[in-house]
Amino acid sequence: MSIVKDTIAITAITLVAGLALGVVQDITEGPIAQQQEQSKQEAYKAVFEDADSFEPCEVDADALAANLAENNFNAQTINEVMEAKDASGETIGYALNVTDSEGYGGDIQFTMGIQNDGTLNGISILSISETAGLGMKAKNPDFQDQFKDKKVEKFEYTKTGTTSDDQIDAISGATITTNAMTNGVNAGLCAFRYVEGGAES
Repeated sequence: MSIVKDTIAITAITLVAGLALGVVQDITEGPIAQQQEQSKQEAYKAVFEDADSFEPCEVDADALAANLAENNFNAQTINEVMEAKDASGETIGYALNVTDSEGYGGDIQFTMGIQNDGTLNGISILSISETAGLGMKAKNPDFQDQFKDKKVEKFEYTKTGTTSDDQIDAISGATITTNAMTNGVNAGLCAFRYVEGGAES
C-alpha cells in the first residue's frame, strides 16, 4: 500500500514541478525573445549606423545555401538577411548575420553591413570562443576595422603586411581564426551579390 502512496506522491510532485516549469517558461519566453531581438537590432545598427530600421529580406534560404556551396563556402551559413532602410523606407543596403564553423574553438557568429554599392561598412562579432590572447584578438577593433569601408569582391589575409584594400593582416599566432573570419566575410559578400542580383524569392 505504501508503494502505491509513494507512487501517487511522486507522480503528483512531478506533475506540479512540470506545471511550474511550464509557467516559468511561458513567463520568461517573451522577455528572452524580446531581448534577443533587441540584441540583434543593436548588432545590425553597429554595422549600419545610417539605417533607420531593419526588415527581413525575403530570400530563398535553400537557393542561397546552394549558391554559397557553388562558390566553395561550405563552412559558412547566412542565418539572416535584413534590408537596411532609411527614414523614408528606402533600402540603402543589407545587414547579414553570418556563422562560420571554421574557428579554432568552434562557431564564430557575426554581423556585417553592406551598402547597395557593395561597400562593406564593417563587421561586429556576436559570439566567438577562440584561444585567449590569440584568436580572441579577432574581437579587437584593430582587427575588425580592417574590413571597414572597403569595397572589394573578396578579402584575403596576409602575414607580411597589407598592400591593397582586399588584404587583411592576419592575427599573429591565430591563422585559423583569421582564415575563418576572412572566409565568413567573403561568404557574406557572396550572399550580398546573390541577393542584390535579384535572386530573392
